[in-house]
Amino acid sequence: MSTQSKRTTVVSKEDAEAAADIIKEDDESIENDENGIEDQGGDDISEITLLDSFIERGISAGDVKKLKEAGYFTVESVAYTPKKALTTIKGLSESKVDKILKEASNVVDLGFTTAMEVHQRRNEMIHITTGSKELDKVLGGGIETGSITELFGEFRTGKTQLCHTLAVSCQLPVNRGGAEGKCLYIDTEGTFRPDRILSTAQRFKLSTEDTLNNIAIARAYNTDHQSSLLVQAAALMSETRFALLIVDSTIALFRTDYSGRGELSARQMHLARFLRHLQRLADEFGVAIVITNHVVAQPDSGAAMFNPDPKKPTGGNIIAHAACTRLYLRKDRGENRICKIYDSPSLPETETMFAISEAGINDIRDD
Repeated sequence: MSTQSKRTTVVSKEDAEAAADIIKEDDESIENDENGIEDQGGDDISEITLLDSFIERGISAGDVKKLKEAGYFTVESVAYTPKKALTTIKGLSESKVDKILKEASNVVDLGFTTAMEVHQRRNEMIHITTGSKELDKVLGGGIETGSITELFGEFRTGKTQLCHTLAVSCQLPVNRGGAEGKCLYIDTEGTFRPDRILSTAQRFKLSTEDTLNNIAIARAYNTDHQSSLLVQAAALMSETRFALLIVDSTIALFRTDYSGRGELSARQMHLARFLRHLQRLADEFGVAIVITNHVVAQPDSGAAMFNPDPKKPTGGNIIAHAACTRLYLRKDRGENRICKIYDSPSLPETETMFAISEAGINDIRDD
């Protein structure tokens, strides 16, 4: 079990249930237990503070506009950003940045708290069901909100299928294993399929039309575009409630845009900034972040002859330290797959089996 500590913003069940106004309560959805999530700015369950509140604290509207243009939409996002990054924003002098950071520190608590308070928040944390009861059990209830979960494995091991299932299950009510929020989906390999969403929504008895409308999908075409999409994601999260952000896959474009050892350092620095931005969104909005990753073989490794599975996740230590929970997916017979807890600060190293069905991730059949 990894002992690496992670700082996360935890979404409480009480806060999530208080955000139930976001869910449409029309007669059809109540009768069929279907979902519909409205756009209501400011009703985010992580209790974020919108950037416009700076105006009441003496920050000019022009400076607030400059911060928004640079990708900062909440006071939390400013408070979590180092001073040198803010001073690079055109039109913000060092004195202005000092004033902005001072006001941000008056709003956001960046100091110490007791371990008991952290323990209580974690006990109230929302987990998003994977669709498999056995997989949820080893994950402590499902995918954790407020942190980054990495899925890595070979092709055809269920990474994308699990992402599709989570994009639907995050919209479920809390008492059904969901988080009552929308999903942001960044597709870098062109593998998103609405048909999979429809079949999974029918399985969970959700409105197929509402389910599709509650998923914001964007195709990334290069690493710069992939990073810029996180700025748009922050803007969307500041306007309405999102519960999940998926990046499938995180590493694909970095492996093609940067080639050879000569560009390895630049690639890793860009990847580190992208992952740090993801963690900032998790801290800021309390959403679950799910990323997928590739594996590489180590045929020339001296330990390969003693290791029946000489594969390792790509991205090196950059991804290893950024991801809070790392799940290793492997193939089994037929549609069955194996999920191993590869690294986690709180979960034991164990594994379980799940199945890929037409309706998404499910438990394996006994027959």
